Amino acid sequence: MVATVRAVTPGSEAARALEAELRWRISGEVRFDQYSRMLYSTDASNYQIEPVGVVLPRTVDDVRATIELAAKHGVPILPRGGGSSLAGQTVGAALVVDTSKYLNQILEVDPSARVARVQPGIVLAQLNAKLARYGLMFGPDPASSDRATIGGVVGNNASGSHSILYGMTKDHVLAAHVFLSDATELTFRALTPDEVAAKAAQDTREGRLYRALLSLRERYGAAIQRDFPRHWRRATGYSLPELLVEDGFNPARLLASSEGTLALGVEYTINLVPRPTRTALVLLQFDDLVRAMEATPTILECEPSAVELMDRMLISLTRQQPGYARQISFIKGDPDAILAVEFYGESEAELRAKVERLTRHLTEQGVVQDPLPVYDPKQQADVWSVRKAGLGLLMSIKGDAKPIACIEDVSVPVEHLAEYVREILRLVAEHGTRAAFYAHASAGCLHVRPLVSLKTAAGVRTMRELTEAAADLAIKFGGVMSGEHGDGLARGELNERIFGPELYQCMRELKAAFDPDGLMNPGKIVDCPPMTENLRYGPDYRTLEPKTHLSFAREGGFAAAIEMCNGAGVCRKVGSGTMCPSYMATRDEHDTTRARANALRAALSGRLLSHSQLTAKETYDVLDLCLSCKACKTECPSSVDMAKIKTEFLAQYYEAHGTPLRARVFGHIHTMNRLGSRVAPLANFMLRSPLGDVGKRAIGVHPKREIAPFARQTFEEWFRARQPSAPLGTRGVAVYYHDTFTNYNYPEIGKAAVRLLEAAGYTVEIVRQRACCGRPMLSKGLVDGARKLARRNVEALADYARRGVPIVGTEPSCILTLRDEYADLLPDDPAVAQIAANSFMIDEFLARLAENGELDITWREDPGPKVLFHGHCHQKALIGVGPSMAVLRAAGCEAEESGAGCCGMAGSFGYEAEHYEVSRKIGAERLFPKVEAQSAGTMIAVAGVSCREQIGHFTHRRPLHIAEVLATRLAPAVRPAATQAAD
Repeated sequence: MVATVRAVTPGSEAARALEAELRWRISGEVRFDQYSRMLYSTDASNYQIEPVGVVLPRTVDDVRATIELAAKHGVPILPRGGGSSLAGQTVGAALVVDTSKYLNQILEVDPSARVARVQPGIVLAQLNAKLARYGLMFGPDPASSDRATIGGVVGNNASGSHSILYGMTKDHVLAAHVFLSDATELTFRALTPDEVAAKAAQDTREGRLYRALLSLRERYGAAIQRDFPRHWRRATGYSLPELLVEDGFNPARLLASSEGTLALGVEYTINLVPRPTRTALVLLQFDDLVRAMEATPTILECEPSAVELMDRMLISLTRQQPGYARQISFIKGDPDAILAVEFYGESEAELRAKVERLTRHLTEQGVVQDPLPVYDPKQQADVWSVRKAGLGLLMSIKGDAKPIACIEDVSVPVEHLAEYVREILRLVAEHGTRAAFYAHASAGCLHVRPLVSLKTAAGVRTMRELTEAAADLAIKFGGVMSGEHGDGLARGELNERIFGPELYQCMRELKAAFDPDGLMNPGKIVDCPPMTENLRYGPDYRTLEPKTHLSFAREGGFAAAIEMCNGAGVCRKVGSGTMCPSYMATRDEHDTTRARANALRAALSGRLLSHSQLTAKETYDVLDLCLSCKACKTECPSSVDMAKIKTEFLAQYYEAHGTPLRARVFGHIHTMNRLGSRVAPLANFMLRSPLGDVGKRAIGVHPKREIAPFARQTFEEWFRARQPSAPLGTRGVAVYYHDTFTNYNYPEIGKAAVRLLEAAGYTVEIVRQRACCGRPMLSKGLVDGARKLARRNVEALADYARRGVPIVGTEPSCILTLRDEYADLLPDDPAVAQIAANSFMIDEFLARLAENGELDITWREDPGPKVLFHGHCHQKALIGVGPSMAVLRAAGCEAEESGAGCCGMAGSFGYEAEHYEVSRKIGAERLFPKVEAQSAGTMIAVAGVSCREQIGHFTHRRPLHIAEVLATRLAPAVRPAATQAAD
């Protein structure tokens, strides 16, 4: 193959010429700036290559024009979706075509034929969610389905946990509408021999392609039948056996596992399968990993739908990750391995019969491991969540030695699984390290991740040695190097070794038939660079370690905190969870948590950005839409704490450029509210007047936003006026840690909290609010000011904490700042840990009492109202909404959790003029429709003032704080007379 690829340097005159023509020709987005190139230089792999530029096409015509112009300039094309590739398929010195933002629609669904037509950018989980109404789904289910696009799923020949039922993606691709590298537009579908012959007879680009494919069949057919690996679970190399299919030959299936090296698909017709009616899981614990693998063939005799492996390292890391630990709380002891065996069934009786059959069969075969059946759908979902988060959880290991991808996708026949694992364990031990194992055991597809540091020359050598040895073992046991993750830059170099010179030459010629000029994602599958080149990290990788305002000792430093992001792109998921709210609104890679980590890492390392760009305006822009919701701390399996990282970045940025007025105003909101409350009637009048609009514009607040009104009587004033002369409680003292907005804007929240605590038998004390918690300052990067406030609060609360007095709050962002950020503001103060251990949200505190049988509140006996509860982001990240739901139900309410992510307000974020529309979109994603759908009699309950303001602003409903809702459920007899009189 003679390629005519030009070495177009990013940022060069040739690149600028291509950029100019693209901007003139297409309606989509064209991004050739340094930051965009940097953001697309990595994926979820070990590799990093700067692209020439990035195009986000809006239409199929945009794709056509992009490919025409790239061909004209001799610039390679790199198709990209979610960028979740683990082997480096979606990085390269090429023009990246990202179809995920715009070309992401379902074009047609035919339920009767079980067929759908879709664009390449649609996320698989979104597709399946929309197919659910028909009782259908796409069969292959890779772990990354919540962010992987169909284009990537096809390119990788993805499969997942249920491949023993559904096979691989190639088995479900019916047709594909594509562009070749010269912009020739073709539709591939199943063809009869006569139709193939007719196409091959044409004197066209299509005709030449079909003649070449027929020639390959004739010349290499015998070698394919003789030498191609027999193991069916394969995403290594091209799908050469498809060439031999004569009755129904379908070139579309050649695209599966082609990694974008043959054509760029703009539409796929895919086969659908029925959704399972019911499922059950059986968890089997083993004290030895090899024994678990030996048991797999025996388990398969009971015809499960899946058999999944999780090893000790993965289980241990899951238990350390707050967002995932509760999901496997029912796993006992310290097993070396767990096999999760799944069954499908039409009824619970059928499922129980299958589980009993498995248990009986294992007993008869001497594989008795105290099976744990799991019938509850929620518990099953938790297990699957942990299994699918496996890679991210493993990458949460701190330090430079990470579980790297080098032998992480070998696929061997199941009968050789135990022997292969035994050999890999020996191999890893010989290299003085250990490895994590998780797997689709039912299909013999193992994900093995040895702990190796690629920041050293020795580590890079170890990577190569392990990979080559694993390839030899794969060949020995009749397997391949990839069962689903593909070749990319990690394994493509080994394909000639795996397939032999004759089949490898066939693959090179197949590539040339589709792409004679070598413009489609070159360097993948064939003619690949060495696996040790283009590493994201390497022996020459160095970073700055700036003096930080926050302590990053727990993370191992600022750079290490950023490097926790491995690029898996979980922050690109949509339709579930909270992370990442800005990406859910914009669908733009620029606005992902991954992008923020990439930008900071690039500046710290000086590789694609200079060190001076750490505090550049462009870096600020990448971090700008981070709402500091903290969802990434929990929902990212690697626990990337971007909220903390952004606080540090802003502190560094303002140190270099000065702090703007608006940041100071919002950072000192406590002072602003205190002053406003002193002249509440006048201040409220001014806020509603034209002068209020002038003030908003002056500090950059959107004119449509309403500032929270000031209360004539602050909470503190009310509390002092009603404080009883003698203690009311029998359980001792509880400190109510009231926040700024409760004190000056919504004292009714504080009143409700006091009623609840007193009803629970506590004497309530408050600490006079000399200062707020410091959270507003942290959100604006005013770390030094926040530290001063933290010291004041620690001084005021330390004695209570030492005595074990509960410190209870009603604002999540405040009370959780005591538990989270204070450790980084005052790392050497032992009182901080004591305060954190004694600080609770009020619903969390009451739920804990109830769980321990210590909640003596007498609730009203009449049926409570229906309540839709929306949790605060910090609450969801650090506590969860379980306690809120439990106490609402205990109070007699018919409670439902919103199921929505971030409301979009995020403190001051939603007030800021430039963020108003994004703020609206975030809430409109799921929350606002859910609220609007509630009946008039349903109470809307929230935990934080941000959510209260956002819902009230964009919907016709006015929410109540959960404390207010709970207070309405107190039986009249438990309300102290002094409290009632003060109302």
